[in-house]
Amino acid sequence: MIASIVKVLVAVAVALPLLLYFLQDRLIFHPQPLDDARRAQIAAGFPAARQVFLEAADGTRLHAWQLGAGSDLMLYFGGNAEEVSSMLGEAAAEIPGAAWLLTDYRGYGASAGSPSEAKLVDDALRWYDHAVRELKPARVFAFGRSLGSGVAVALAARRALAGVILVTPYDSLLAVAKRHYPYLPVRWLLRHRFDSIALAPRLEVPMLCLIAEDDELIPPAHAERLYEAWAGPKHKLVLAGAPHGDPDSAPGFWPAIRRLVSG
Repeated sequence: MIASIVKVLVAVAVALPLLLYFLQDRLIFHPQPLDDARRAQIAAGFPAARQVFLEAADGTRLHAWQLGAGSDLMLYFGGNAEEVSSMLGEAAAEIPGAAWLLTDYRGYGASAGSPSEAKLVDDALRWYDHAVRELKPARVFAFGRSLGSGVAVALAARRALAGVILVTPYDSLLAVAKRHYPYLPVRWLLRHRFDSIALAPRLEVPMLCLIAEDDELIPPAHAERLYEAWAGPKHKLVLAGAPHGDPDSAPGFWPAIRRLVSG
């Protein structure tokens, strides 16, 4: 009897980490594809928005929404389950004097392919280079939400930015995974680490950190650690009572962003 129980426990101990290793892409990335009919409907609702297609280094077709015109460009990287066209209304209303490029990750929106940390970072670099070449902004700001905060930090380490806006960010996905799965050897399992805190001590670009006080997915301690490690000018705002999924509605969210852009 005891031997049988031990065998079951050993089997579970081996199988569960293996299962999570092979399923981690589904746990981290939640693609939100956009079919042609829905995309046409969104485009009709926002006639000022232009759809941009770009070919990635490996030939994958990427998509973004371009909105507005101005000397400042907001390069937007969304959350892990976000379809970024949902930001079109807020972007136009809250920072009307800036241009926006709302990028679809691979597998999201109208972008082809499958996401991974390396591919998302490579695509961010490509979008930046495209924007600088074609739009010729005087200043580029990276705006990263949740998962996208890691993409924005990686971009800041490789390209010149006027500022970085991080919404509900994390120090690293490894640290967040350890919190949620303390019983698993996540250090050895996790392929997509988005190790922002390793880059932060050498980043001199101004950073705004917007922390949701009641963040149940990425507890504020992770954002606080990233903030403390940041080398450049920085400002943080703890959004009282805000959950992970809706920090935008908290008082001070958009005013803080406008202050960074106008500064």
